[in-house]
Amino acid sequence: MKESNNRLVIGGLVAAVIIAGLAYYFWPKSEPEAPAAAPAVAKTEPEAAPNYPVPPPKADAPPLPSLDDSDGVLADAITALIGAVGVQNFLVKSDIARHIVVTVDNLPRKKVAERLKPVKPITGKFLVSGPEGAQTIAADNAARYNSAVHLLESVDTRALAQSYFKMYPLLQKAYVDLGYPNGYFNNRLVEVIDHLLATPDVQGPIQVVQPNVLYEFADPRLEALSSGQKVLLRMGPQNAAVVKRKLRELREAVAGKTPGFSRPNFRSPMFLG
Repeated sequence: MKESNNRLVIGGLVAAVIIAGLAYYFWPKSEPEAPAAAPAVAKTEPEAAPNYPVPPPKADAPPLPSLDDSDGVLADAITALIGAVGVQNFLVKSDIARHIVVTVDNLPRKKVAERLKPVKPITGKFLVSGPEGAQTIAADNAARYNSAVHLLESVDTRALAQSYFKMYPLLQKAYVDLGYPNGYFNNRLVEVIDHLLATPDVQGPIQVVQPNVLYEFADPRLEALSSGQKVLLRMGPQNAAVVKRKLRELREAVAGKTPGFSRPNFRSPMFLG
């Protein structure tokens, strides 16, 4: 595969993984796996036209592989960029495009199936502090995500979006195959970005409880959030701010519009006066 084509494919993959891999790249590996979520239910209502149309490929653009044959090309391209160790540590090598699309589609839901993830979760234990019955997410917990967030921050968003457009046919095909024959993946991508950007800004330490094996947010409003929104809260406010800024940049690049949001500001219940 030519180097220029490698950059084309990897750029598009990273653009999608910024969204699709969020819940898994930042999720603590040491926590027991939650039950697998069911695949998305197919939409029967048609989308008349794409709200955010993707530019058509250029006439001289190198051809992309078929969806079924794209794993090797994607894995080779990523290996050329980040090395074999990075691929071994983070990339799931089977049905990469389909895993990306399924995860994007499910991030606004309560659970995302572990078996459908496009990237492997980071290692490390979810850190809490305080006595039993009054535990909060430890301040040191955010440090586990710093290197990944810094890497995300360094990405050239406009160039990233251009590469995403070039490999878009693969993701669109995977989206149609998922059960959206009349849908447009870029519409869904923008919807998911908007959903993540609407994650509330929580002031003060976030209290957690452990009713069984997994920790949950003590505030029922936070526990009711989607899987993607919960991840943004778990990584700490500074890291979440960086990710949101990058998501805003990506949204503007792929949709041509900048959204406006009114996010609630939650204060942890144990810190209410």
